[in-house]
Amino acid sequence: MKLVKLNKDEFKKFADKHEQITFHQTEEWANLKKVNGWDSYYIGLKDDKKIIAGAMILAKTLPIIKKKMFYSPRGFLIDYNNKEILKEFTEQLKTFVKKEKGIFVKIDPYVEYQERDNNGEIVKDGYNNKQAVENLKQLSYKFFGFNTMQDTLQPRWMHVIEINGRTEEEVQKDMESKTRQILRKNEKSSIKTHEITRDELPIFKSIMEHTGDRRDFIDRPLSYYEAMWDNLYDSGILKILIADIDFNEYEENTKKELEDIEKSLKDRIYKHDKNILKMNEKKYESTNRQDQESIERLKKQIEKIKEYKKEYGDKKTLGTILFLVYGNEVLSLFGGTDDNLMQFQSAYTVHYAGIKYAIDHGYKRYNFYGITGDFRKENPLYGLYLFKKSFGGHVVELIGEYDLIISKFWYTTYNLAFKLYHGLKKLKK
Repeated sequence: MKLVKLNKDEFKKFADKHEQITFHQTEEWANLKKVNGWDSYYIGLKDDKKIIAGAMILAKTLPIIKKKMFYSPRGFLIDYNNKEILKEFTEQLKTFVKKEKGIFVKIDPYVEYQERDNNGEIVKDGYNNKQAVENLKQLSYKFFGFNTMQDTLQPRWMHVIEINGRTEEEVQKDMESKTRQILRKNEKSSIKTHEITRDELPIFKSIMEHTGDRRDFIDRPLSYYEAMWDNLYDSGILKILIADIDFNEYEENTKKELEDIEKSLKDRIYKHDKNILKMNEKKYESTNRQDQESIERLKKQIEKIKEYKKEYGDKKTLGTILFLVYGNEVLSLFGGTDDNLMQFQSAYTVHYAGIKYAIDHGYKRYNFYGITGDFRKENPLYGLYLFKKSFGGHVVELIGEYDLIISKFWYTTYNLAFKLYHGLKKLKK
């Protein structure tokens, strides 16, 4: 077996058939990272002419020392449970990285650690890849632990819906009734999604910026999103959906609902009073009372819609999500909501549009992406988990983050400098 450099086409043919493939292991992702100073390598372990393991690896030259750090995002593409192949790949990778003046290789494999259900509980007699973790440790990969919070480069915990050929109706059955109710309500409210063009990126950026202010994180500059678009859109990896509300249509739908209830109430009273239809008096009074309450609610709703139109015009953007689509899944990377109109809960509609896209285009799963592995109610991010959980699906726990250290001296020096740099940044902030 020999580790060799692969050309891009050769790597893609191998990678696209691998069960662990994600957008992270693509030429398009490498091109995006090149904007921020990362070089890329495509390597494969060949047994005769057959590639049995491979990876797209990024490298960045560190200032002053002129050494390189390597990172294979969601890589390698290898059977981590096969210690023999993993060992051979690792030993030859060390030689390769050393020649390239590398001091370590970071990996965060797209491999599940153990099967979990929608509540985050370990599934009894479920699958696991504990042997993969042991193999990496025994081959001297530095393990960063079974963290529960979002303190790794890529999330270790995710929430996903398995599609696997299921219909829209079958997927909906797994959702909480409240979620289905919100989706129906949003449809009545004329909240619809559309895929944006590059010219609309400032709209997306504006929503993300306001979301950052609300959630206390620093949003990326517009140039970052433009670079994502330019490197990922044409290949179909990048999709950005925006949810808009049409207040005119919302008003018309509400008026129609109001007219239908008023007509139904009037017709029921007429048939009751004229003894045309025999009715249970208790049920008759209760139904009338419910209709009257609905009429009052809808009248107030119409007045509120008129206020919205005065303030925002006929249409208003409510929220957005940036999706990355590749391999087996549709992944929701990040998104945001307009601060002033959060009551419309547009995130439900945009996520559902992503789920429907996965169903319609034959993807195996929809990935809500990052959550934490702390399922206590006291966890400040517990609400985020509950929101994603309400769509059905299950929790995914990955095997974690590892460093393959090539030079202990430079690795220690790098980590000390890294901690000092970020400590000064925090102090300055």
